[in-house]
Amino acid sequence: MEAPSIPPWVFTVEPYEGESISHFLGRFRRANYSSSHEIGQKTGLGGVLARWEKFRFIPPPTQKQLAALAEIVRLDTAQLALMLPQGVSMKHEPIRLCAACYSEQPYHQMKWQFKETRGCDRDQLRLLSECPNCGKRFKIPALWMEGHCHNCQMMFVEMREYQKGM
Repeated sequence: MEAPSIPPWVFTVEPYEGESISHFLGRFRRANYSSSHEIGQKTGLGGVLARWEKFRFIPPPTQKQLAALAEIVRLDTAQLALMLPQGVSMKHEPIRLCAACYSEQPYHQMKWQFKETRGCDRDQLRLLSECPNCGKRFKIPALWMEGHCHNCQMMFVEMREYQKGM
């Protein structure tokens, strides 16, 4: 089977330092007016991308899978590997957030989903796992578009005052 060709219209999205693969894939999809399904078809990865967006990495991504995604998103496999867990266990749910970090760097950081992470080591604050205003859990970072609660619209940066010290 012939490899899919890269559309000439693909807009490159640069990953942020420590950004989760889920958040990156969401930004890439929005920049390219694409869906997870469409990118899954173009890469030949199918539903694997949807699993990655939910932090489900069992089985772990193969080099072949990373290469297929790298070709479409126009990054090298090493850059993609940095957005994946490196020998640590993941916490699939709930999605966690440090609002203090987000206010300075508005993206989901992969380390927030590590099982071993109890709070933000930089700010010495507990991570939030639900909106302090309405109590709804956060959606997967691939769906974070404007940095607010999907239910009540409270901005993530406003949630900082509700974070408690560790």
